Formats: sequence, structure tokens, C-alpha cells
Amino acid sequence: MRQPLNSVILAMALIAVPRAQSDAQVPATIEAYVAAHQREIVAELADLLAIPNVRSDGAGLRRNAEALRAMLVRRGLNAEVLETAGVPLVVGELRVPGATRTLLLYAHYDGQAVDPGGWKQATPFTPTMRTGRLEDGAAEITDFRTRATLEPDWRLYARSASDDKAPIVALCAALDALKAQGLAPTSNIRVLLDGEEESGSSSLGAALRQHRARFAADLMLFFDGPTHPSGRPTIVFGVRGNLGIGITVYGPKMELHSGHYGNWVSNPAMQLSQLLASMKDPDGRVLVKGFYDGIAPLSPAEETMLRDVPDDSAALMKLFGISRTERPGLSLQHALQLPTLNVRGLASADVGAGARTIIPDMAVASIDVRLVKETLAPAMAEKMRAHVRAQGYHVVDAEPDDATRARYPRIARVTGGGGTNGYRTDPSSAVSRAVTTAVTRAFGTPPVLIRTMGGTLPISQITDVMGFPAIVIPTVNFDNNQHSDNENIRLGHFFTSIRTIGALLRM
Repeated sequence: MRQPLNSVILAMALIAVPRAQSDAQVPATIEAYVAAHQREIVAELADLLAIPNVRSDGAGLRRNAEALRAMLVRRGLNAEVLETAGVPLVVGELRVPGATRTLLLYAHYDGQAVDPGGWKQATPFTPTMRTGRLEDGAAEITDFRTRATLEPDWRLYARSASDDKAPIVALCAALDALKAQGLAPTSNIRVLLDGEEESGSSSLGAALRQHRARFAADLMLFFDGPTHPSGRPTIVFGVRGNLGIGITVYGPKMELHSGHYGNWVSNPAMQLSQLLASMKDPDGRVLVKGFYDGIAPLSPAEETMLRDVPDDSAALMKLFGISRTERPGLSLQHALQLPTLNVRGLASADVGAGARTIIPDMAVASIDVRLVKETLAPAMAEKMRAHVRAQGYHVVDAEPDDATRARYPRIARVTGGGGTNGYRTDPSSAVSRAVTTAVTRAFGTPPVLIRTMGGTLPISQITDVMGFPAIVIPTVNFDNNQHSDNENIRLGHFFTSIRTIGALLRM
């Protein structure tokens, strides 16, 4: 939807709050505060990480919510646990005398599911400090809670260390650092901590509509996601949406002997493979009709913005162990401006030691389509269904009955279609320039500006209801293993994020 914010009014608001004479020294004083309080700051993060936060543990999520409410209250915010139809939100507000704008700060406190067997520590909720990357053989530091000084390359391992509890503690530390200098934010602050982000934030939209006035703001800042691999401060103006599609191709009603019936009964695994192959050409371009509709060529300014991102393609290819990219003509940043079609899982019968000489009864593919602002989830879902039909399949929404099986030689069940839309704020708008200026001022060098990042955040679910613009401020190291085993936060990135957030609070 169009952003109703008047950019001229907002630009005036950005300079409306009087600034202290010492503002030029604020970044240095925040850095000094962090250096003097490393142990306390990291201990608060470790305590928060020790509270389990997976979707299946409702009691653990509520413990997180209560702990976060208390953390905000200690910083002078009026905070509460706000009930929803699902996992509660944690909301807070800090009114600043003289402030003429309001920032809504978003982060989430839930985490991805865990497989304890894959973690190289007691449990995923036993915060463990190491001298570096686990993959490099880093040693464990058992006494980190008693050390006054912690090295920037040390890493704290636990579920949600980077996604997304570290930014919440960094916000609290930034407020502490400002208060220690007798400073307040220059904006009214509203905080929204989501407990369902990793499962789609299904309760968020209804909560926003019910409590609209409590979340009204001039700008929303999302504290989520990794910084650019260069380590430079990063600002992201857009995120991809996500659409999940399931495709099941049906064969015989039961598995059959491949010797007795091979060449006579069609194999659904082979059919599914051919169907998936029809969706992309050899150079990775998606062949689904209308897949790229509505995407306009980039402007010269946007082309320059993409070229200025200091990606090291060779280093990334070496890290990932690949010899070429899927679409060699596209840089990483150009690839992120387009929707993707990714086969995230395949299943049919058995492989390895369990393999049998059978024709499977079905084959299943799970697909994720990453969307950009111009490609909406419902329309893309229908395009995917239309492509399956165009390949000669009768598309069903449920298991086919005998009559359907007898009538159609090719049957596919296609599921999914809700999804989350992509989002983008104009990088040249007044609010975008103000955020960029604040971060540049804090570090003395321009941040990396990302037009669209690859991940999905529930931004459109919020902005479609509330109508304000949103900008993402990533703060954690890019190699943090988020969503995987042995998730971690590099302390140097964590400490730097406090400086970044402090700069935005004084924007």
C-alpha cells in the first residue's frame, strides 16, 4: 500500500528535538559505556538465552515474555505482556518530552525448533562462550561471566543468540548507555516484541487492528537479520516475501514391484522430476508464465546502489563450495531483486540401505517461492497451479478418489497459497536518508545500503495494517548459523549493534 507519511513533514520532524552540545560525542561515549560494562551486558543476554523459546514450549515462551517485560520496565518503559490469539506480544512505550515523532522498534523473542543432538554443548539453551567459530576448533570459555573484558572475536552459542534476542538486549544496553550520559532518545519509543515470528506471526495482524493506537508511529525499525559479510553497518530497505507450495504427484494406489510392472505403470517420482524440471531453464530462469510480471527495470540510481554493495562473490563461492552460481549473469544483489523458486525438499519411497525395487505410490516436493514487492503471494500461487495444469496434470486439493484416478492419467495435489508479501521502502525518501545519516554519523563512514535482502520478515503484515514505512537494521554476524544447529553471536557485532541502535535513538 502507499505510504501516507508526508516526507516533508517527516524531514522537519527529524530535526525538531533539540540536541545536546555533546551529541557529536555520543557514539564514543556509548562505546566507552559498553567497554566498561561488557560483563553485565553479556550476562543479561546469556540469562535471556537460557530461557527456552521454541513454539512447542508455551510455558517457556511466556517466561520469555515476562522476562522481557521486566527488562523494559527497568529501562523506564511502560511495558506489559499483551495477550493475543496465540503467543503474547511484549509491548513497551517511552514518552520523551519535546519529541515530535514516534519510532516503533520491532524484534522477536521466539526461536526456531532445535535438535539437541546437533549442538556441541550441553543444550541449545545452555549459553556457551567460545574463542571463535566452532567450525575452526575454537576453545570453550567457561568463566566468561566473571571476566571484565571480552574479546570481539569470541562467540556466544545458543538458540536465538543472533535471531533475535541479541538485538533486544542491545536496545536495552543502548538505553542504559544514553541514560548514563544524562541523555534521552530524541523520539518517542514504542517497542513491539513478537513471539510468533518464526511461525509466521499469525496472531500479529489481529492484535494490531485491535490495538492500533498503541502501535501508531512515524517509522518502524526492524532489528533482525545479519549485517553484510564485510562487517560494515548495514541498512536494508526491503525484504522478500515467502510462499510455500506443496506438490504431490500420484502413481498407483500402492507400491508395486518394479520388475513386474516397470515400463507399464508410470513412476510418480520420475513424473515429479520432469514437472519440476519444466519450471526452470538450464540457466536458472523460472519458466512459470507470469513469474516476473510487474518487475520494472532498475533505475540508474538503483543500479548504482546495487553495485556499491561490497560483495565478494569469489569468497562466498569458496565458502559454499560451488564452482558457479545458478544465474551467472546476475550479481548476488541483482539476484535478490527477483522472485525465486526453490525446491526445499523431495520425498518418494526410500534411498540408501532402505531402498527397494518398487514403483512408488507417490512423490512429494516442497517448494518455497521468495517474493519481491511487485509479486504478490495469492497471484503467484495461482500461477504455480496454472503451470502444473499446463503440463497435463489434473490438479486436486485433496487425496484423489478411485473415480478421479480412473479418469485422469496425471494427477497432482497442489497445496499452499497464503504466504507473506514482500516489502520495500524507497531508499531515497526523507526517512531513509535520515536513518542513513544517523548511522553514518555514528561510524564516520557510510553503511552498506541493501535495496532488498533475501530473508522474509512480517513487515507487510504490519505496514498493511498500520500504513507507516519500515526499515530493517541488521546487526548480527552473517555467519551466525541462524535457524541451524550451533547458532551464535559474535561479540564484536553485538557490541557494535549497541552503538548503532544508540545512534538511531538519537536520530
